[in-house]
Amino acid sequence: MTDRWKALDFAVPPADVEEPESPVLLEYRSGDRIALITLNRPHADNAITTEMGARLTEIVETIAVRAAVRVVVLTGAGERAFSVGSDLRQRKSMTKEDWLRQRQDFDRTLYTVRQLRKPILAAVNGIAYGGGSELAQSTDFIIAADHATFGQPEAMIGLSAGGGSPVFLPRVLPPGKALQMLMTGDPITAQEAYRLGMVNEIHPQAELLDAALKIAEKIASNSPTAVQAVKGAVRLGAGQPVEQAIAIMMEAHWRSAVHHDRIEGIGAFNEDRDPTFQDPDF
Repeated sequence: MTDRWKALDFAVPPADVEEPESPVLLEYRSGDRIALITLNRPHADNAITTEMGARLTEIVETIAVRAAVRVVVLTGAGERAFSVGSDLRQRKSMTKEDWLRQRQDFDRTLYTVRQLRKPILAAVNGIAYGGGSELAQSTDFIIAADHATFGQPEAMIGLSAGGGSPVFLPRVLPPGKALQMLMTGDPITAQEAYRLGMVNEIHPQAELLDAALKIAEKIASNSPTAVQAVKGAVRLGAGQPVEQAIAIMMEAHWRSAVHHDRIEGIGAFNEDRDPTFQDPDF
């Protein structure tokens, strides 16, 4: 026996527990304007199997073309974990070819989340390790339960992290702190993640989903065309020279300036009423 894994607060998923009917759940809220995605393997700390990754990709791709959906909330089932990353029990018996094929499938999942035009936020309800933490990092922003933790333990099992954390962590944390997490595998608390700017808000576990849905409702009440445009401007402008980033921003701005939603929004302000914004074309 070893103390090596104790700080991670999770173990290999049990082998004798019946799997849920679907590893990922999709629910529409607020008249279909909000899509709530739930990673649904709580018995295994929502560890990501090949089947879960494929289902998550399918759901995000479906949401991407559903015009009525304006915001996506991603969370985990249960009170313990958002997701501890790849299911190591499933990986134990994989051949090299199986492993590489699963890696390609997971790359597609993360790419699909990153490329979603609609806003997507993670409500991290507990442990977020490895690919689970990277999945949260792939969204637009994170809010977390007060007992949540974030970690990248890949180096502890002989892997270099490959789901985005070497790219994203140094952008949301001080680079030295990001490297320390990636090299040691030691997790950080929600409080430290909030202090350093990785997490936007912290809430008690019982209040987390309501807080996430409240944010989603506020975003959904705005022009989806404008929201998607400004998200695109931020994403595409990141890392660009200033004037190039400004040009990207202005392209989004001018497209919104000639859109019907601008007329509706300014009219609603002057008439002291709630605006009625159109669903985007795609």
